[in-house]
Amino acid sequence: MAAELPPLVSGDWLASHLDDVRVVDVRWYLDGRSGRAEFEAGHIPGAVWLDIDTDLSAPASTADGRHPLPSAAAFAAALGRVGIAEGQPVVAYDDAGGSNAARLWWLLHVLDEPVAVLDGGFAAWPGELSTEVPTLPPVTRPGRPWPAGRFRDASTVPAAPVVLDARTAERYAQGDPAIDPRPGHIPGARSAPWADNLDATGRFLDAATLRERFAALGAADGGVVAYCGSGVTACHDLLALALAGYTDTALYPGSWSQWGADASRPAETG
Repeated sequence: MAAELPPLVSGDWLASHLDDVRVVDVRWYLDGRSGRAEFEAGHIPGAVWLDIDTDLSAPASTADGRHPLPSAAAFAAALGRVGIAEGQPVVAYDDAGGSNAARLWWLLHVLDEPVAVLDGGFAAWPGELSTEVPTLPPVTRPGRPWPAGRFRDASTVPAAPVVLDARTAERYAQGDPAIDPRPGHIPGARSAPWADNLDATGRFLDAATLRERFAALGAADGGVVAYCGSGVTACHDLLALALAGYTDTALYPGSWSQWGADASRPAETG
């Protein structure tokens, strides 16, 4: 089953395979609400919770951005703490269209671990909810080095054939002073808002439609780099690219929170 785990699964599929996978709640909120509190108030039975800020990122800094890539050892330790062993199939979900769950999907995907996102998120779960926080025995797993080809830094992003900005079109054009260090985007980047990967029901568009979308943005068969505000929602574009059949893709983890914080780096607006 693990080898056959697709990038997306439905609520009905998850309900019938709940004992075969480790479900991970990745709810997180930019406005400061507690994802952990939402998890404790009700979650998919058997799910564990991982924190975008501390489990799926290194500590924030001006130099590295709001959600830097965690060290290989720290990521392995976070997974091990909640009982996720190597090779354990994982299904991640959130309540934000997959925009947070995709971060966990990407980090496991590039390590060739079996992982999927629940299409439609929390609302797609067809069963009862649980308030019981599972106590799973921790496991020890080695920290596997991040594959260099699947990540870019500020020095290598400009050389990428195609750079996609997953923020809203408004933030791409002018930024948001409450979130972004300054207006604009990386020169040459194309606007590819992550929410445009979804249909009106909050589920991902079909593969053919996604491929048309990214082809219209100039994506060739290789060399696509995605970024966003802090390297989280960019993973939604990377998941959509995978669904569309693109394989030569990479994440710029520092994203605009790193790039824009350095005034010596150029920016485009509009």
